[in-house]
Amino acid sequence: MAEQYNAFEEKPVKDSHTKEIDLINRDPKQINEDVVKVDFEDVIAEPEGTHSLDGVWKASYTTFTVSKYWCYRLLSAVFGVPVSLLWGFLFACLSFCHIWAIVPCIKSCLLETQCLSRIYSLCIRTFCDPLFEAIGRVFSRVKVLLRKEV
Repeated sequence: MAEQYNAFEEKPVKDSHTKEIDLINRDPKQINEDVVKVDFEDVIAEPEGTHSLDGVWKASYTTFTVSKYWCYRLLSAVFGVPVSLLWGFLFACLSFCHIWAIVPCIKSCLLETQCLSRIYSLCIRTFCDPLFEAIGRVFSRVKVLLRKEV
């Protein structure tokens, strides 16, 4: 007999955009697995029917891969710490501004406009509601008859 589906049974939902990273037992090969990867075939793609010599293809593949690997290593060794320092400073400044300036400003504006919105609401209910109800009653007796004459 087939298993019946229980609608109230919880199913774990996995979001493909979030990933837990174990910073203690991390595998260096898996850290950047979701980053856009640039492979040789993505950059240098020979169309079908046009192929270079195998030796040239292998040499260019090796040159591309090794130069990309060592260039990245060199750039990250030279600029990795300063750039991470700059990004850390930028996000610290953004967090500081958000926590100490933007959110209190928004809360203050909401408190001020709450008082104004009550006054505005009171004026609308006092003056406009009776006027529009009266106009509505006047026009409620209007009947429109459409005829199509041939």
